[in-house]
Amino acid sequence: MKKIELLSPAKDLECGMAAIKCGADAIYIGADKFGARASAKNSIEDIKKLVSFAHRYFAGVYVTLNTILTDKEILQAKELLEKLYETGVDAFIIQDMGFLEMDLPPVPLFASTQCHNNSVEKIKFLEQVGFKRVILARELSLEEIRTIREKTEIELEFFVHGALCVCYSGQCYLSYALGGRSGNRGDCAQPCRKIYSLMDGAGNVIEKDKYLLSLKDLNLSNYIRELVDSGINSFKIEGRLKDINYVKNIVSFYRQKIDKAGYEKTSRGSITVDFTPDPQKTFNRGYTDYFLEGRKKDITSFYTPKSLGKECGKILKSDNNSFYLSCYDLRAGDGICFFDDHQILRGTSVKRVEKNRIFPEDMSFIRKDTLIYRNLDIDFLKKLKNAAIERKILVKLSISEENENLVLTAIDEDNIKASVSMEIKREIARNRDGALFTLKKQLSSLGETEFAAEHIEINLKDVYFITVKELNNLRRNLVEVLRKKREEAFSGKLYHIEKNNYPFPDKTITFRGNVMNSFAERFYERHGAKVIERAAETGIDMKGHAVMKTKHCLKYSTGLCSGRGCKKTEHLYLVDEKGKNYLLRFNCNDCTMTVIF
Repeated sequence: MKKIELLSPAKDLECGMAAIKCGADAIYIGADKFGARASAKNSIEDIKKLVSFAHRYFAGVYVTLNTILTDKEILQAKELLEKLYETGVDAFIIQDMGFLEMDLPPVPLFASTQCHNNSVEKIKFLEQVGFKRVILARELSLEEIRTIREKTEIELEFFVHGALCVCYSGQCYLSYALGGRSGNRGDCAQPCRKIYSLMDGAGNVIEKDKYLLSLKDLNLSNYIRELVDSGINSFKIEGRLKDINYVKNIVSFYRQKIDKAGYEKTSRGSITVDFTPDPQKTFNRGYTDYFLEGRKKDITSFYTPKSLGKECGKILKSDNNSFYLSCYDLRAGDGICFFDDHQILRGTSVKRVEKNRIFPEDMSFIRKDTLIYRNLDIDFLKKLKNAAIERKILVKLSISEENENLVLTAIDEDNIKASVSMEIKREIARNRDGALFTLKKQLSSLGETEFAAEHIEINLKDVYFITVKELNNLRRNLVEVLRKKREEAFSGKLYHIEKNNYPFPDKTITFRGNVMNSFAERFYERHGAKVIERAAETGIDMKGHAVMKTKHCLKYSTGLCSGRGCKKTEHLYLVDEKGKNYLLRFNCNDCTMTVIF
């Protein structure tokens, strides 16, 4: 069977361990600085603990250092990277090309999606200069991914679930232009989730006070086979700011989908969870497959940037303090939301339920035929919190004797062998059956460890009296030795990058190349490109510059587009809540929209 990696986010150590237990093959996590989610910080000590835990299951840990850096910062980042290398991490996810001008520890580098990995030429370049993996742009279609796969051999990672940035990753400067907070520096203010109006050049309002840049969330769970066949090696779940319940639910959901499709894990261990995962019950703005099969209408969330949750159905009838739904299991304490007559999202909580009669805390704006969503499922959250989740490595145990020692041996499902011994007195047990039962029970009681005994073989000349304490110590020692051997067996090969002069696809680098330090500048010069502008974040006045390029097209989504290659219309403008206008430009040849500051 083909192996496919399921890659989970981890806000912290607890989330990372939960993700692995639920079936993730690898984790990506931020260190204490220089990650694209500035608020998702983790100490080296916690990352070391996560690495140790993950490697027991042959699962990887990738650390995000994917912001652009000043000269001073990149030197600090190098020191951090060297410390992280000592923890045994399996890769670094980076955006700043300045790292490739440095002498780095021999750990694989992954090119962050912030590198704007959307063309064969760019990905071929990254492959040639030493990256082991690229994280592809979310906007790519299956056809485009297949083309990239045909012309490259580098590992391809692709987002399959979670929040979508409306702009091409790494190419958004709107947040920086508005207030100095930059996504490329890990501190996006998310202006794409704000209210805008759409106007023409004459001041006519086409759309008023909507979230015109807000997208639904990605869900490609129905495209498992298609993505594998197109050449994807790793399925990535977005969400380094999401909580542990999100991680448990979504990782379990994709683990089951991938297993059902017949693909093998890249990690090891059998997973059991005692809940039924459901992505509709976790934070979502509605789901879309985005551009995977080409452009579609229903990718936006114009009426709210907030979570809708799961659709419950329309109200059959209502009175002054309650409403009726057909066959839906709402419970007291659940959160519900709905759009009022003006398409404004409203919400309340459920106070009481009598069969299909719902008594909410607030009946304001609730009418017959209103479509109700549940965005807080109390019962499901309790199940997630208290879920019994196990991931076990199967082992075969055998106990024998050598001279005066009792020898306990384990061979796990990966054929890794470990043995420990203990000196014993050869005191024959009076109750042979009882002693034999105790021997098997104590040695196979692997409890909360990552191991489970599938078989135990007794190879003793006789049945001896051995205390429970001695048997427990023997078993614990064996677990530690086997655990260490597994971690050593998973240790990756050294990965050195040989510097070369493979030509960069473009001859000049503008501020969109995100060059913020002299190391990155030297990198591009070595590869035949001239840096004519440093990164916007060095202090460029963004007035008149394109601050967004997006596949989301407001001409298309508002019905003003007559088809691919449509003729230019008069100027259109986005207008924010403060009255500032942003000129929109449309490239109808490649169906993209640009926002001018």
